[in-house]
Amino acid sequence: MLVTDFNTEVVSAPERFALWEETTNRSHIRNRQRSKNHEDFRARMRLLNLGEVHVSALSLPHLELVRTAKLVQQSDPEMYQINYFLDGGGAVCLDGSSTALRAGDLMVVDSSRPYRGDVRAVPDRWSHMTVQCPRSLLPLPEKTVRRLLAVPISGRSGMGALFTRWLTDLNARAGEFTPADVPTLASVTLDLLASALARCVEAEAALSPDARRRALRAQINAFVEQHLADPDMTPRTIADAHHISLRHLQQLLAEDDTSPAAWIRHRRLERCRLDLTNPRLRARPVQAIAERWGFTNATHFSRLFRATYGIPPRDYRNLPYTARADHRRACG
Repeated sequence: MLVTDFNTEVVSAPERFALWEETTNRSHIRNRQRSKNHEDFRARMRLLNLGEVHVSALSLPHLELVRTAKLVQQSDPEMYQINYFLDGGGAVCLDGSSTALRAGDLMVVDSSRPYRGDVRAVPDRWSHMTVQCPRSLLPLPEKTVRRLLAVPISGRSGMGALFTRWLTDLNARAGEFTPADVPTLASVTLDLLASALARCVEAEAALSPDARRRALRAQINAFVEQHLADPDMTPRTIADAHHISLRHLQQLLAEDDTSPAAWIRHRRLERCRLDLTNPRLRARPVQAIAERWGFTNATHFSRLFRATYGIPPRDYRNLPYTARADHRRACG
């Protein structure tokens, strides 16, 4: 399955912490775990399976984690785990040195190195996210990443912020993805992560040209998604925001057989299509949905939508769920 949701409240209070420990030791790097809330451990997790890359969101009250030398010897998947603190805070201890962590921080651990962690969170909301990947998949030398183990990395600005926005968007939109999206999602996640880490140690030169190109494309994708509602977003504004020429932008998108204008139009139409199928937006006029995603001319929007999906937006909204799914598959 692409998305797995887990909640400890499926069992009685005394059994919840044991269920959490058993489940997360299968889904994450294996650790010894303790909690001040072990008598009634209310926690949940959403796991997005991107092949060899796993992205998860976790909601929990308090958790202590210990990766001992014995656990490393017993089982070492040779993976990195990147932790992003959405709320609360914590601490991590590596090689006898302890570091405090706060909301907005990123932190990397290596399954081959013993460590101790403490997570303090606000109950009933996502407290932090993790990314797990084999060391061999991250396009950075191990010696570069080693310098950043258990070091707080800001996810509030620069490339760190771009990476954390990508993670929160992955979690929020997890249900929209299909197995065909997995290779792209995994690649973008790794490239943004590598770029954020490389920037942190001023080691962008360690990235291959191909990785830098993919990271730039991921930045452009994220920028477009964040500004879809702005009717003034144009290929020129995208190029200027990334300090590249319009020709360079056109070349990047040409690799995917599209153009900047066509990509903007496609993403806006897809957002409109999703809103038209959302029962909670049923009362919102079609024109309001179009305007929400940057289409200022209702007639132009209707014509584009029909040309893309073969049916007017109002008629698409009124299709039964199964008919919409069949129609979507037919349109590719």
